[in-house]
Amino acid sequence: MLAKIVLLVTLCVACSSAQSKVSVNVYYEALCPDSAKFINEQLYPVAKQFKNNIDLKLIPFGKATYKTQGSETQFECHHGPNECYGNKVHACALHHIEGSSYQPNNTKEALTLEYVNCLMERAQFKSGEFPGKACADLWEINWESIETCANSTEGSNYLKMYGDDTAKLMKPLTSVPTVAFRQTFDSDMQKLAVEDFRGALCKNLSPSPVDCRVIPGSGASAVASFGLLTVVAVILTRLF
Repeated sequence: MLAKIVLLVTLCVACSSAQSKVSVNVYYEALCPDSAKFINEQLYPVAKQFKNNIDLKLIPFGKATYKTQGSETQFECHHGPNECYGNKVHACALHHIEGSSYQPNNTKEALTLEYVNCLMERAQFKSGEFPGKACADLWEINWESIETCANSTEGSNYLKMYGDDTAKLMKPLTSVPTVAFRQTFDSDMQKLAVEDFRGALCKNLSPSPVDCRVIPGSGASAVASFGLLTVVAVILTRLF
């Protein structure tokens, strides 16, 4: 009997810990106020809370365009030349940021999210200097490699690649930011995502994780523990 109880409790714990996951593509621009608002207020906190449920891909291009002349690629960006540089910084950061070997929580994904959030927040201050180095210093990220990339053909190639990724979704992009679940654009889901990214994410997760069933700020872990204990109690009642 004890063995059965242990087995059932183990299964309950496993079920409660099961993680559903969905791909999320975010198409944005480095100097776009709407992109900054979405990333700072919606994407950043939700992506941190649901880090095990999101396969996030950031695509810094937006409504930009490009044309090639020989080996050179020329870009025109929605908010001017400074945004083209900013987009290249974002593109290079996505490829050059590395996780910390001595800080397990500082994975490549975690540091990239922190860096992009910082860039979007500080770029809106419009101090005249793009905050690439300041944000890199804050998170102990190698700014030199990102800067070198952004000022070279490498950065142009990355940005061109993100332009092609954007065109695959929609050409031209009609709204920035644009959020696509499973690499598919849906107008209703887009509207919901920019207004309530958490709600849109939860609609796309199956099975629904515990955090989706908890009112934000109400203590998800306590509710999850209570639910698990309730299940165990019901099982024990039936067994005895």
